[in-house]
Amino acid sequence: MEALAGRLTGVPHAPAVAAARRAIAEQRELLTGGSAAGSADPGVASPAVLLDDLVGRARALAAEAARLSLRPVVNATGVIVHTNLGRAPLAPSAVEAVGAVAGEYSNLELDLAAGIRGSRQSHVDGLVAELTGAEAGLVVNNCAAAVLLAAAALAAGREIVVSRGQLVEIGGSFRIPDVVQQSGAALVEVGTTNRTRLADYARALGPDTAAVLRAHPSNFRTVGFVEEVEIEPLCALAAESGVPVIDDVGSGAVAERVPELADEPPVRRSVAAGAALVCFSGDKLLGGPQAGLLAGTREAVERCRRHPLARALRIDKLSLAALEATLRLYRDPTAARREIPVLRMLTAEESELRSRAEAMRSELESRGVDATVIRAAGKVGGGALPLLELEGPACAVDPGPVGLEELARRLRLGDQPVIGRARDGWLLLDPRTLDEESARAAVAGVVAALRA
Repeated sequence: MEALAGRLTGVPHAPAVAAARRAIAEQRELLTGGSAAGSADPGVASPAVLLDDLVGRARALAAEAARLSLRPVVNATGVIVHTNLGRAPLAPSAVEAVGAVAGEYSNLELDLAAGIRGSRQSHVDGLVAELTGAEAGLVVNNCAAAVLLAAAALAAGREIVVSRGQLVEIGGSFRIPDVVQQSGAALVEVGTTNRTRLADYARALGPDTAAVLRAHPSNFRTVGFVEEVEIEPLCALAAESGVPVIDDVGSGAVAERVPELADEPPVRRSVAAGAALVCFSGDKLLGGPQAGLLAGTREAVERCRRHPLARALRIDKLSLAALEATLRLYRDPTAARREIPVLRMLTAEESELRSRAEAMRSELESRGVDATVIRAAGKVGGGALPLLELEGPACAVDPGPVGLEELARRLRLGDQPVIGRARDGWLLLDPRTLDEESARAAVAGVVAALRA
């Protein structure tokens, strides 16, 4: 083993020994099973051939171990906010902002003008308020944290009223009843699964009611015999009893005049209706980093800011830098739609998508791969707009004798992983989630995988 490790020039000793050990173990297993790597008959393999095989395999294992586990992939699925692929890609200015503070010290919690300790919230709270129309804003590390903090700060030890139709579970087994329980509040259910009326809320409000929680069912819709209370009458009713409303709107629809977002609750609407706190995600429709944003009244935000959970759930400096840069883009709606990848993909023109799909098809065919352009439907993803079909052209690749499953496996394990989607035995490369560079990378990945 030590001798084999010594052949791995340029590899540190410990990783070289680990790779040698794995390579030898694999070879031993193959020999025990009756076949040797690189030889159909282990009995005729020469020691030199066997050693060369072991060195090559050990070197490959060492390279694999040295590669970072978290790395970029090419998203050719057509799912814009893909949870498994890191949700929203950042705008160039947000990437630049992260880089600027990542390798240097920063004024994270320093008031440069006064020369005293400052708050990390000061970099974004004004922007959150400005863009949502709220009196104040606060940011924590994700939307689940925002809802938990809001419930704990406003209702711990008392009651929170929730519609039965909104006792939802989203990804990662995040359930509204569990959040309410962890906040220290008691859950009061009103209405039924499919129909909740304003009168149901009115009957539930009492001296022990601390808040009304409204939760947007992000990743599903109920249709048919259904009824729910809109945010405006709900806030008006709650205000009569002096009860604050916490509105979890989910994916964070801040962009205005984007038809594709029509079925998502706008953050501004909930703020204008009088919700004490509106909670939403940073890494979904907003197109920023993972974050949970709270926008609302100055009193409610201050109660959240002072709560002990606020420190446990606080946002880190890299996410904060990316979020500030993303929010600044929203000051110019045209720039936001052009620069923020989620908005750009969501509103991509048919002509742009077809041009990219045709370019991929042409390049693949020029390299001997059978491909065609078909109509397909992408998705927003991330629990947002579950019924919206983003129809457009896609490049369909024939996997040939390799087979779809094996082609997909090879693409996942490539130097730059490529993730597409399957349809009727074809591999689809959806141009909606690709730019010109990543489309070329997807083509190169397919060609390499089919030749492997």
